[in-house]
Amino acid sequence: MSFSKKVAFHTLGCKVNQYETESIKNQLLKKGYEEVSFEESSDIYIINSCTVTSIADRKTRNMLRRAKKINPAAKVIVTGCYAQTNSREILEIEDVDFVIDNKNKSNIVNFVGAIEDISFEREKNGNIFQEKEYQEYEFATLREMTRAYVKIQDGCNQFCSYCKIPFARGKSRSRKKENILNEIQKLIEDGFKEVILIGINLGAYGEDFESGETFETLLEDILKIDGLKRIRIGSVYPDKISDKFIELFKNKNLMPHLHISLQSCDDTVLKNMRRSYGSSLIRESLLKLKSEVKNIEFTADVIVGFPKEEEEMFINTYKIIEEIGFSGLHIFQYSDREGTIANNMEGKVPNNIKKERADRLSTLKHVMMKETREKYLGEILEVLVEEEKNGEYLGYTDNYLRVRFKSEKKELLNSLVKIKIIEIEDEILIGKEDNTNNE
Repeated sequence: MSFSKKVAFHTLGCKVNQYETESIKNQLLKKGYEEVSFEESSDIYIINSCTVTSIADRKTRNMLRRAKKINPAAKVIVTGCYAQTNSREILEIEDVDFVIDNKNKSNIVNFVGAIEDISFEREKNGNIFQEKEYQEYEFATLREMTRAYVKIQDGCNQFCSYCKIPFARGKSRSRKKENILNEIQKLIEDGFKEVILIGINLGAYGEDFESGETFETLLEDILKIDGLKRIRIGSVYPDKISDKFIELFKNKNLMPHLHISLQSCDDTVLKNMRRSYGSSLIRESLLKLKSEVKNIEFTADVIVGFPKEEEEMFINTYKIIEEIGFSGLHIFQYSDREGTIANNMEGKVPNNIKKERADRLSTLKHVMMKETREKYLGEILEVLVEEEKNGEYLGYTDNYLRVRFKSEKKELLNSLVKIKIIEIEDEILIGKEDNTNNE
C-alpha cells in the first residue's frame, strides 16, 4: 500500500485513552501516514471511545457518523471502552467499518495496515478478562504542553455497582516498574519538569505482582530520580490514603494535589455502590492529609441521585464535602449503564430531583472554589508556565490552581516561576512575578 494515506483521530474520555491514542498515532506516523484534523477528509478515521456514561456512548456514535459524512469512502475504525463492551451494537451502525477492542488496541497499527485485504474481519473482540499482564504501548508518551503523562496501570477489580469500566478494561494489571522509571527518566532528559501518573485504578498498582511492590514503593523509587521537579498523581480512591502515602507527600517533588474518586459520602449509598469503605474513612483520611501536608488541595468526582439515595443521604454527602473543602468538583447525575448491578436496582431517583441535587452541589462547589483561591491572596506560589496567550503567561501551581500573569521576560514556557497572587478572576489566580529565587 502507499504510505501517503491520511489518518484522523478523535479521543473520548480519560487521559488513559488519550495516552493510548498518542501511541497509535506515533506508530502510524512512523510508518509514513499523515495526520489530519478529524474535520478534514481522511482515508482512515480512528475513534477511541469511552463508555463511562451514556453521554459518552452517544458522543462516540455521533463521531462515527460525522466521519463518513466528511468522506464516505473512508475506513472508520472504532476502538476503546465502548468498542469493548458494545461491539455488536456498534457493528450495526452502517458508518462503521471495523471494531477493535481494548484487548487488541495496542496492535491496531497492524490492523490498519491489513484493512486493504478484503477478507479482513470487521470485528476484533476478545475476552478482556483473559489479559493477565500489562500491555506495553510502543511510543506511548502523552505530552501536553509542559506536562507528560505516564501510564502505570490498567484495569480494575472493584466492580462498583454503577460502573462498566471493569468490563471494558479487565482486571487490574500493573506495568513493570523498570519501564515506568525508564520512561520518566527519558521525559526528564527531554526537558519535562512535570510528570503525571495515570491509570484506571492507580492505588491498585502492584496488587497483581508477587514481589510486594505497591503504589507507595513505586512512588518512593520515582522520587529518587535525579532531575525530577514535579510528580503528580492522577486519581486515587480514599481508602488508598495510608499513613505511608501521607508521609510521601512531605517530599517537595510530589505535588500537593489529589483528585479523589469520591462518588458519595453517605454510608448507605457507598454500600449500595459497592465501595469498600465508609464516610468516616473519607473524612478522616482527607482531613489528616490537609492537616499534615501544607497547601494540599483536593478535587473529586461525585455522583448524585444514585438509586435509593434519599434526601438525608445526599445531605450527608453535602456536609462532608463542605467540611473537607475542595478546590473543584466533577458532578455527575446518575445514569443507568447496561450490564451493571445498579441498572437493575429499585428506587431510581427522578430526573428533576437529580438535577436539583446537582445544582445545590454545584453552588457549594463555586463557594469552595472561591474560598480556596482567596486563601492564596498575597501568597507567593511556584507556577509551571505552560502557555502564552495575548501577552500573558498561564500555568499551574503545585496544588493545581490555574494562574495568569504578565512578564516582560521572553522564553518563560516550561519554567518554574515564583508568582505573588494579587487578585482572583473567576477560577483563575492573577499574579505578578516575584523576582527573588526564580529559576
